[in-house]
Amino acid sequence: MSIYQRLQALNIELPAVAAPAAAYVPFVRSGNLIFLSGHIAKKDGKVWTGQLGKTMQTSEAQTAARAVAIDLMGTLHAAVGDLNKVERIVKVMSLVNSSPDFTEHHLVTNGCSELLGQIFGPEIGAHARSAFGVAQLPMGTCVEIELIAQVS
Repeated sequence: MSIYQRLQALNIELPAVAAPAAAYVPFVRSGNLIFLSGHIAKKDGKVWTGQLGKTMQTSEAQTAARAVAIDLMGTLHAAVGDLNKVERIVKVMSLVNSSPDFTEHHLVTNGCSELLGQIFGPEIGAHARSAFGVAQLPMGTCVEIELIAQVS
């Protein structure tokens, strides 16, 4: 099954690349690696705000991280033209807007990681990962995630 057939089976439509909100580009290619800039969580086209441990639960933030993964796939598609050229999701880095006592950053990030595994399968979708709690993120978003992929 192709990547696009999996996306269709999951009822996922890839979004267009969002215009950068500051002085950066959405992605950079260096050799066979694509570096995607951090993507923030959005819901209904607006910034998905919240702080874990204060105003948001882990399960809602997992859904937000899944939404970020979909946006990342839209940008990755724009970067390579065909997601079937992705040889490996190499690394995911997740920043979670959280209170000092929140400790489930890894569970929030699973919303992204699990979807990548569903889309690309275990051999291509399995990746190295970091998940951090931070005091605040741009525009109050709950999650920001960046990704590195190896492509043919």
